[in-house]
Amino acid sequence: MSMMEYELRMPGPAVEAWSDALFEAGALSVTVEDADSQTPDELAVYGEPGVAPAQASWKNNRVLVLFDAQTPFGSLVDSITRALGGPRPAVLAQRSVQDRDWVQQTQSQFPPVQIGRIWIVPSWHQPPDPAACNIRIDPGAAFGTGTHPTTRLCLAWMEQHLTPGCSVLDYGCGSGVLSICAALLGAARVVGVDIDPQAVSTAQANAARNGVSARYTAPDGLNALPPGSFDLVVANILANPIVLLAPNLLRHLAPAGTLLLSGVLDRQADEVIGAYRALDPELPLRVAGLDEGWVALGARRKA
Repeated sequence: MSMMEYELRMPGPAVEAWSDALFEAGALSVTVEDADSQTPDELAVYGEPGVAPAQASWKNNRVLVLFDAQTPFGSLVDSITRALGGPRPAVLAQRSVQDRDWVQQTQSQFPPVQIGRIWIVPSWHQPPDPAACNIRIDPGAAFGTGTHPTTRLCLAWMEQHLTPGCSVLDYGCGSGVLSICAALLGAARVVGVDIDPQAVSTAQANAARNGVSARYTAPDGLNALPPGSFDLVVANILANPIVLLAPNLLRHLAPAGTLLLSGVLDRQADEVIGAYRALDPELPLRVAGLDEGWVALGARRKA
């Protein structure tokens, strides 16, 4: 099937109604982007958990809409404009899009990723190095394919510092990539925690695919454990929830245990370090790695 992609420009208040109308008119997809991205006028619409976004919508929106090539797009835009009122959005560009094997194209965007001797390998690829620590993870319903800087930082740290036989808590486990890596590197007991039931299910399936033993649960599944149950506590989330979770994460950390935090921007590091120092002044938390503006923070608790 031959398709046409059209680029429209419209203000924030109009985007939702226009997106709905375009889908009702038969659009195959509608993508909305900040038209001011990569400029001084770029706006942060999405905030971290617990933090309200700075804006409800972008001021200027670039809308990419895909239709069957036979659709009379100009007439359709005129009709929607009359129905919704307001100005007619500008159509800045259009291009022909040929049908293709979309599954194959999507898979081609996720090649194996190497972090030291660790490889993240999607199921449609063979491991480049069969003797390496190969983690089989497909992009899916939970965060964590090994490609994001925050995940790479944690994987690189674990490759260098994880002690075989240790116990590991992966708090905010997502796809399970970090907990699976810990198990493959020799951790004796691994527990993954996530507030999203879909993530828990996905991590369980990924652990089984990789042939490792790990337990995944919602946060209340840790309630029965005594304090200080884990030699390594890993949290790859975002700065705000990492601060909010500080008492809980420190509770689970063993005497002489190691804390590894990621999902923190370089400019947020001092704030996070200060929050943990206030609760445990003897915890020498510091930057353990930097990747594309993100940092990992690590420390070994003094016994």
